Amino acid sequence: MQVYTADKIFTGSEWLNQHAVITEKGRIKEIVPFSSLTGVVKDYRHAGILAPAFIDLQVYGAGNRLFALYPDTDSLQRLYKYCVAGGTNHFLPTVATNTLPVIHRCIDAIKAYGKANGKGVPGLHLEGPWINPAKRGAHIEALIHPPSLKEVEELLQRGKGVIKMITLAPEVCSQDVIDLIVAENVIISAGHSNATYREGIHAFNNGIPVATHLFNAMRPFHHRDAGLPGAVMHHPAAMASIIPDGYHVDFEVISMAKKLMKERLFIITDAVTETNAGPYPHSYREGRYEANGILSGSAITMVQGIKNLVDRAGIDLSEALRMASLYPARVLGLDHELGMIEPGFRESFVFLDETLSVVFPKI
Repeated sequence: MQVYTADKIFTGSEWLNQHAVITEKGRIKEIVPFSSLTGVVKDYRHAGILAPAFIDLQVYGAGNRLFALYPDTDSLQRLYKYCVAGGTNHFLPTVATNTLPVIHRCIDAIKAYGKANGKGVPGLHLEGPWINPAKRGAHIEALIHPPSLKEVEELLQRGKGVIKMITLAPEVCSQDVIDLIVAENVIISAGHSNATYREGIHAFNNGIPVATHLFNAMRPFHHRDAGLPGAVMHHPAAMASIIPDGYHVDFEVISMAKKLMKERLFIITDAVTETNAGPYPHSYREGRYEANGILSGSAITMVQGIKNLVDRAGIDLSEALRMASLYPARVLGLDHELGMIEPGFRESFVFLDETLSVVFPKI
């Protein structure tokens, strides 16, 4: 049994003052006030704020090791340490549009990481290659293509139990392809897409529950065609990630999108790392990364994203914390055990001080 105390605990639904969380065998047993603690508590950690650990559904690498360039367990361990330092206990290593051999090696690396009891990785996020070249962003155009059923079947078989999410452009994929991916319990996210508003609504009504980095690499919102941004904001159930670094999307726009989407909007880091090799030579430029002169990824951690939501986008701290924990847990279908501090949920916390700096995450 372990006991963790905090001046304030955010459960995911409410704030509790001067309480303790008691865990047993990796699960939360109960939450009690300090006055209920008896005897000497030897195994605990205390912080100003205790909250559900963060979940990042899109992160590419850390410590100068881009996962797609170095698809091995060492890269995943570095990525895990980077994520944990920013309050993130669970993350999807992500591979941008690449060759099949590279994708296969990434799948194999995650399998090996799991067999070695690696922590924090529920699966792989493939961003491409089934996207629209018109909205490729920093992705390599020569590798982008619409998928055949055979290609999809073979990749899903190779990545069974590993591939958790695929970002694709719905307008370049047949409904048969969409149905096949959904049947394999892989989450489809609409992104790098030139879809019209009507095409977007059709996609969200037919197997696609989420969109990747809202506004970025999408047909722009226009008053005669709201495009994919308008479709996801107007749809009653579709969710979307957004990158809160101030470079990918203005904070004023994040604030407006949040007011429209409410609980359907969550954050990702889209974080990359410095590298001068491979098809994606990410270079750090004044707070963000560029590849081949194009904005390619962020330089933030999840906790920095939360600070930006509060300080720059005017979003309440409680909601900012949910955007980094409970809502991405919903996307993964894990909101019954992650994203809340309640009895029965996993022992997965982040410890913060009053400045919202990570003190010591608990994995």
